[in-house]
Amino acid sequence: MSPETFVDVLRDSLFIVILLVSAIILPSLFVGLIVAVFQAATSINEQTLSFLPRLIVTLLALIFGGHWLVRVIMDYTIDLYQSIPQVVG
Repeated sequence: MSPETFVDVLRDSLFIVILLVSAIILPSLFVGLIVAVFQAATSINEQTLSFLPRLIVTLLALIFGGHWLVRVIMDYTIDLYQSIPQVVG
C-alpha cells in the first residue's frame, strides 16, 4: 500500500465521519441555540428546558436520517472492499 492510497482512504473516511456526525449534531445545535436565546430573553434557567428539545431533535434526526446514514456507510464500505485488489496488486 502506497502512502498516497493510505492518505486517500483516510481522507475519505474522515469526510464520511464529519458528514454523518454533522447530520446528527447540526439540527441539535440550532435548536439549542434557539432555546438558549429564549431562555436568555425570558430569564428562565431550567436545565431540562434546554436538554429535552435537543434530545428530541437528535432522535428525530436519527429516525429520519438513519436510512441515509446507513446507506452512506454501506456505500463507503462496498467501495473500500472493491478497492482491495487495486491496493494489494
